[in-house]
Amino acid sequence: MSAVAGAEALLSTDLAVGGMTCAACVGRVEKRLGRIDGVTAGVNLATGRARVLHPAGVPVADLVAAVERAGYTAELAPEGVPVGAAEEEPDERWRLLVTALLAVPVLVLSMVPSLQFTAWQWVCFALAVPVVTWGSAAFHRRAWQGLRHAAATMDTLVSLGVLASFGWSAYALVFGGAGDPGMRMPFSLTADGGGAAHVYLEAAVGVPLFVLAGRLLEGRVRRRSGSALRALAELGAKRVCLRGADGEERLVPIELLLPGQEFVVRPGERVATDGVVVEGGSALDLSLLTGESVPVEVGPGDRVAGATVNVGGALVVRATAVGADTQLARITALVADAQAGKARAQRLADAVAGVFVPCVLTVAASVLGFWLGAGAAPQAAVTAAVAVLVVACPCALGLATPTALLAATGRGAELGVLVRGPEVLESLRRVDTVVMDKTGTLTTGRMELTAVTTADGDTDGPEERVLRLAGAVEHRSEHPIGRAVAAAARERCGALPPVDGFAATTGLGVSGTVEGRAVRVVRPDGTPLPPALAEAVEAAGDAGRTAVLVELDGRPAAVLAVGDTLRSGSWRALHRLRGMGLETVLLTGDGQGAARAVAAELGIERAHASASPERKAEVVAELRAAGRTVAVVGDGVNDAVALASADLGVALASGSDAAIGAAGLTLVRGDIEAVVDAVRLARQTLATIRANLLWAFGYNLVLIPLAAVGLLNPMLAAIAMSLSSLLVVGNSLRLRTWQPGRGGSARGKGARR
Repeated sequence: MSAVAGAEALLSTDLAVGGMTCAACVGRVEKRLGRIDGVTAGVNLATGRARVLHPAGVPVADLVAAVERAGYTAELAPEGVPVGAAEEEPDERWRLLVTALLAVPVLVLSMVPSLQFTAWQWVCFALAVPVVTWGSAAFHRRAWQGLRHAAATMDTLVSLGVLASFGWSAYALVFGGAGDPGMRMPFSLTADGGGAAHVYLEAAVGVPLFVLAGRLLEGRVRRRSGSALRALAELGAKRVCLRGADGEERLVPIELLLPGQEFVVRPGERVATDGVVVEGGSALDLSLLTGESVPVEVGPGDRVAGATVNVGGALVVRATAVGADTQLARITALVADAQAGKARAQRLADAVAGVFVPCVLTVAASVLGFWLGAGAAPQAAVTAAVAVLVVACPCALGLATPTALLAATGRGAELGVLVRGPEVLESLRRVDTVVMDKTGTLTTGRMELTAVTTADGDTDGPEERVLRLAGAVEHRSEHPIGRAVAAAARERCGALPPVDGFAATTGLGVSGTVEGRAVRVVRPDGTPLPPALAEAVEAAGDAGRTAVLVELDGRPAAVLAVGDTLRSGSWRALHRLRGMGLETVLLTGDGQGAARAVAAELGIERAHASASPERKAEVVAELRAAGRTVAVVGDGVNDAVALASADLGVALASGSDAAIGAAGLTLVRGDIEAVVDAVRLARQTLATIRANLLWAFGYNLVLIPLAAVGLLNPMLAAIAMSLSSLLVVGNSLRLRTWQPGRGGSARGKGARR
């Protein structure tokens, strides 16, 4: 249960609802909950969950009671249990097995006249009785519950179909001459038959058999659709090796781990929770959590996420977050929230399904009356009416959208794309303009050394020597530029020499003595420089970099260019977005030089520089006013307003909480190409939903009239009805194996780090 901000204090409560079998059930539960003042509810058939918004004064017990009055079971959904994770009941498998053992002989004898021995029909009748009563008990019970509440569902249709077929067969056996010992009965694919001396026991047993089998298979496929969320929930470590203040190690359950405690992660083990590396160095496999395929190197001071796998050396980590505060828990919660929501297409399907069953009952009654009024044999009229009842399938309507969303959000989580709700996928499909922040989004957000230029005629050796001396002085500096120079020097030159007489002047630079040389690393102050160095300073400014001057013994020796560098996949990501027909816009708070340089490097034609948070929101509003559907990608607090004002906000998980809170889509993995994957996944998901709904509507539009005119046997109608749901769910399941693809070349300036 969680609080929802608003004018009134509303609580959000998830209920696990049992007994729902079709979209008509969804409508009943939502309507019953909606009768409580101030309560709104969204029910998801695929997950069996109801997300209820209610005033704080409405207790959960009242919500549960309302669902039970609708004829279903309900309980507070337990925390930490993945959506859609319920396993099939053993009773379901046992009931199907016994039903099949009893029904198969009836089907064979009814459909193959050459096997019909003396009194075969009475044997079939005896076998059919337990199928119609015990095997179909769940259908009858739920149909009766619906009748008590003046409602009709899919179970009403199945129950009526089974009882009508069995009732007619019992009448024919006792009063219609079908019970004569020498009776032979041909099998017909249509409603035409042999008058009163004709039994439909194959329909009476075939309908429950195929519906039970279809629902069992459907449940298994639906559970596979939600397997990604269950996999996320199971990623976390169960035990952790704590290290005490005395260095002693002990293995304890993960629940005993507290923030601030240190724990050991050995090679091959999972990181127990989010934290900061204290000792050791290693590589972490993030693929199961973020979708990144390349292990990431970490060392002292680096942040690590729980559930990632240590594939290198041993680490000692200080826990910074545990339980529901970890990145894994937040990811799982976001996916669960997305799967609990409803898309507009689903709301339409649920609305249609709400009147579907009453309409089918009306059609079946009309068919029965028409056939009898036209002078047809009573058994043919009953058969046509039963076929109408059985072939109608609101299940497919109810499952068309939620199963696709279930599979898509799970697959998105595996790829490092977290969708806040179904409406996000709908918005993402319509996006035609992507506005990109620069720092931390297209770029790494870290200062790095990008160029070293030495003076003409320098006699102090190659650039590595100058960099080594400059890095030794900057090693003592806390400035981002100094840290970037020192890091590059260590990487290129190895261990750095000690520095004597270190001094730092705010706004100017640092100085010191290294190996007997007086070294200064300062900002150029306009003093004339050798041509090569002057050109390097100008080039750095044009590229949006910061130029620093290295002086050795009072003489200009080199210019170092330092700046934020592009992410490795930025060029490829924007290239692919443009290839999909989307316009890209750069929107940054940096100056014109940096904005122009990045835009030129990435091929972006429209760039807005020196933009304040308010100006960013204005640019987004201008684009939307021009008829554009805008997605904004950002990571900072200054992007939060633009993210919230766009049609869709996309935030990087490494960004600020304000940006993530304002976004509808969060990219867990550091690869900016996840934006492209998200767009393509949204398009594929909506295409799958359209195909599902087309099938669900088309199936009923075609087969109900066929059944009404007597061209469909009830048993075949049962098979068609079961296959209809399976096809919809199976089509959705294809999203679980969807591959993003990597179109576009990686070559280009933006592909470099």
